[in-house]
Amino acid sequence: MSLPESWIPHRREDGELVGWIEPVGEGFVTHDLLGRTRQAEPIDWLDAEEDLEALGIGYLADVYAVRADDGGWVRSRITEVSTDGIGAKDDDFGDVGAPVARYRIPFPIDDRIVPLADAPGEVRGLLD
Repeated sequence: MSLPESWIPHRREDGELVGWIEPVGEGFVTHDLLGRTRQAEPIDWLDAEEDLEALGIGYLADVYAVRADDGGWVRSRITEVSTDGIGAKDDDFGDVGAPVARYRIPFPIDDRIVPLADAPGEVRGLLD
């Protein structure tokens, strides 16, 4: 899926894209850089801007779990974020020489990638 035309980009004061604001009915909902909707109900424009600015981009550095082709969950890090897709790789724990698998997840993300704490099963890692 490509970026819906109704999504309005929102940037921090320094110009960094932090997400999108989508008009819905009389209000707005926000979407983070992974395409996840952040509210169940529309909010006003200023609250939408504040939501995205408070969220920032730090969550992109968090540890995630990716569902691999074999159905198992793998400890992973996000390597690329764009509306063309999300790139992730096995968490190499800083070992740049470690062999890692790479994953491509469509934008907006689906249930193949979740925050590590939300993984619905055992998560294997590079050290397992």
